[in-house]
Amino acid sequence: MSLPLLEQSSGDFFSSPHAVQTAVFLLVVLLSRWMCVGAIRRAKKMSEDLRRRWLVQVRNFTLLTIMLGLVIIWAEELQTIALSAVAVAAALVIATKELIMCVSGTLLEGSAKSFRVGDRIEVGDHRGDVYDQTLLTTTLLEVGPGTHAAQYTGRAIVLPNSLFLTGSVINETFTEAFILHTVVVPISLADDWKVAEQALLDAANSACGESLAEARLHMEKVTKARGLHQLSVEPRVTLRVPEPGRLDLLLRLPVPARRRGRIEQLVLRRALPAIREATGAVKK
Repeated sequence: MSLPLLEQSSGDFFSSPHAVQTAVFLLVVLLSRWMCVGAIRRAKKMSEDLRRRWLVQVRNFTLLTIMLGLVIIWAEELQTIALSAVAVAAALVIATKELIMCVSGTLLEGSAKSFRVGDRIEVGDHRGDVYDQTLLTTTLLEVGPGTHAAQYTGRAIVLPNSLFLTGSVINETFTEAFILHTVVVPISLADDWKVAEQALLDAANSACGESLAEARLHMEKVTKARGLHQLSVEPRVTLRVPEPGRLDLLLRLPVPARRRGRIEQLVLRRALPAIREATGAVKK
């Protein structure tokens, strides 16, 4: 296509009634969304759950309105284009299926904002820190072995972005600088679990130290910014009986996102001697 013809086509497009209608329609919809979001955020008597629910509904309704409006405005043009493009599109989809799935996975991840570069995520059997992301792939610096270790293995994992379409993404650093980490300590159901519980709490409070106040302020900031319930950061122990005769003590405590493994080791090394002595594991 020659340059004069291209300029003429561009001019015809932007001066067409449909282009003007589209611009006005988008302006009205986006302005309405902005006003609704502002009103919801300013509402003082609305609970955080209800506020979050309304924000999500406004966002989804806005997207649906835009899609329907564009289809209605450009219905004639879309019908003409669709008839001639079906055969070509079918051939292209078959030939580039995997590439399309990778691009679709990128779009899905981008719209969901499930992670960003630097986050620690788990996708299927793969776990690590996001090092790079392109239109087709995501590169992780592997962390492991397994789901409980927090050490770099020295390997890089290149994932096709199509995995985001078929599997869930676990973001271990969703709360950014600090996370809530759980340490599981199994004992016998006949042992004195109260002594073990106190030993874990003492070790957790000692390990957290001055960072506990910083973690509390950080969690307040994150939950407020994302419209979530306030998260308690105080170390706590809950009980679980996974099988007859066994009792699991689940210690939850706030830790810096990049020091999860170190803090866990510190807590266990401080608490285990007292737990073993209390449960009779050490014979005197």
